[in-house]
Amino acid sequence: MNNLGEFVGLLAGKFDNSEQMKTVEAEGVKGFPFSEHVNTICNGKIDGLPQGFAGVFLVEESYYTVEDKTRAVAHLFLFTQEGEDVLLTSYDLPEGCDGARFTYENMPRTPYGALKPSAKFTPARYSRKDGAWEGGSVSMFSPALKFTLWERFSPEVLEVSETMEVNGKKTMGYDRPILYKRK
Repeated sequence: MNNLGEFVGLLAGKFDNSEQMKTVEAEGVKGFPFSEHVNTICNGKIDGLPQGFAGVFLVEESYYTVEDKTRAVAHLFLFTQEGEDVLLTSYDLPEGCDGARFTYENMPRTPYGALKPSAKFTPARYSRKDGAWEGGSVSMFSPALKFTLWERFSPEVLEVSETMEVNGKKTMGYDRPILYKRK
């Protein structure tokens, strides 16, 4: 079975947490972000992929709005199948690209040989569990800065939990995962 195709099929597209925001607002929660993801396969913009290349590169554009302020963040990910699991490897953005303004639309044609895996991010591994894909990783961005990623993907919802801790104190993240639904 092509687990990679199924997995990437769940992720590619446009998503937001507007349904979750109705619940959060009704509960009176302040500071929880309205979030959008635009995930686009970008292998066609990468020149010189090896013959028979089985991985899928994807641009993830994320937009987080809290109190009328929107922050944009972009990532370049490579997804590969590892046995029955799927592995997410984060890559540095192509030379000269800025993460706050990077999008699939403005991604330049990029030589495969110029792409570099992130030195800070520990690849995330996802396994099928109860009809969904679950996984994540823990990365030490510095001796004091820890990034924890946990995700669960199903046809109904993408659950994403990301936290940053500095010397054991949470500095970014929320007590509940962000729940993205396809737009």
